[in-house]
Amino acid sequence: MQSVAAAVTMVRDDAFFLKAWAGYYGRLLGRENCYVVNHGRGEEVARLAEGCNIIGIPGDPHANFDMKRWRLLNNLVAGLRSYYNHVIVGDIDELVALDPAEGVSLLDWLADKPLRRVLTPLGLEVIHRIDLEPEVLGDTILGPRRHVRLAPHYSKPCVVSLGTKIARGGHFTQASKLFTPDPLYLFHLKYCDLATYVETMNRRNRVTEEVGVGVKEAAIGRHWFAEARGEDRAVFEAFAGLEMQEGFDLGWVRKRMQRSWKPRGDTGFWQFDRPDYDLQYRLPERFFGLF
Repeated sequence: MQSVAAAVTMVRDDAFFLKAWAGYYGRLLGRENCYVVNHGRGEEVARLAEGCNIIGIPGDPHANFDMKRWRLLNNLVAGLRSYYNHVIVGDIDELVALDPAEGVSLLDWLADKPLRRVLTPLGLEVIHRIDLEPEVLGDTILGPRRHVRLAPHYSKPCVVSLGTKIARGGHFTQASKLFTPDPLYLFHLKYCDLATYVETMNRRNRVTEEVGVGVKEAAIGRHWFAEARGEDRAVFEAFAGLEMQEGFDLGWVRKRMQRSWKPRGDTGFWQFDRPDYDLQYRLPERFFGLF
């Protein structure tokens, strides 16, 4: 039984992403070290997360959904740190991965890392190039999907071995030192498949309709609202226009993160600049099949 690392998330109905999350972290860490907050106590969530530690909570719509969610996740992370060296926390459509070129598993890699740190993986958004990738996704995402775009917004401080507070959304912590290990990535899966995206956004739009307030009044991500959605196919067609980069050396991004590191006003949180990069990369084949 390992006590090196645990993974924590919250989910409501997102079967596609939960299957990927539980399958990936279950293989890496053991399902007994995966903690799934089942928002609404969904039966399908319980079935897909079988073997994980499932925490059922009421699923009533609430305008402060994100605020409540991160209050709970913060406290879960704080408690689990008493039992694990590292706790990986994030949304159900986010997976932290180690570059396979390291030659070890993420668990073994973390076992060798110093404690009392917050690690910030480099954020990459897996994109479905519908002009190049006609495959329907099965159990594997990377391989059928081979393209990523830089996503500084998803370079999240999410591997925690330090007592700290995580901001709503998981984008900032109160840890004053930035650690951005070269081989560590966070893959955001929201755009990995057009059909899944449409289904997911339809469901999330229904949730915000039930809440009954607008974007400005709700502590819910703007992207959950229908008015911020745009035309689905056009969103995916636009990926072809991102400038293709050669190779896969992303050290320059981490250097920019380090150079721009500063307090986030007087909030007590810390941040780096998160510019929009209209750039895409082809993933090296060594990543194929990771999840």
